[in-house]
Amino acid sequence: LTFAVTEQVFDQAVERELKPGGRNIPVTEKNKKEYLERVVRWRLERGVSQQTESLVRGFYEVVDPRLVSVFDARELELVIAGTAEIDLTDWRTHTEYRSGYHDNHPVIVWFWSAMERFSNEQRLRLLQFVTGTSSVPYEGFAALRGSTGPRKFCVEKWGKPNSLPRAHTCFNRLDLPPYPTPEILYEKLLLAVEETNTFGIE
Repeated sequence: LTFAVTEQVFDQAVERELKPGGRNIPVTEKNKKEYLERVVRWRLERGVSQQTESLVRGFYEVVDPRLVSVFDARELELVIAGTAEIDLTDWRTHTEYRSGYHDNHPVIVWFWSAMERFSNEQRLRLLQFVTGTSSVPYEGFAALRGSTGPRKFCVEKWGKPNSLPRAHTCFNRLDLPPYPTPEILYEKLLLAVEETNTFGIE
């Protein structure tokens, strides 16, 4: 056993050294841990090293490598993926309304009451239904983006009271019918987050 492995490439056995000169370095009691680490690394990286290098290069084009060391793992996750906790005050502050809806319209008041009743998980599902993402940018809803750049969450009056909500994920827009009661609105929104695949998402 040496610091080399064999793999099949187009029906041919090809020897790959795990380190320079590896085919001539026997595995011993002293170096067996290093051997195992190198075998595991080789198996994990095999076939994806170019893709991984491209991903890292692309990441560093967007984020200065010197800044990465400033963040701990959790902070870096927040910068990249956003937060999974929804702040309703922030959400409401950075929402716009169209086609007759406004902050004091009864349907909008009921909408925010429904959001207060929803669990955080249900809010995240609604956010995903409308925006295509289930996390909030780490800067909050003010930094929400659509397909063409920054775009606020929007609720637009649309449809008839018997219609189901629909979403335009490219524009972060929820088309919300003028439901006659808060309970009907709640049930329709709940249905939207539970059965997203059955609704019109554009």
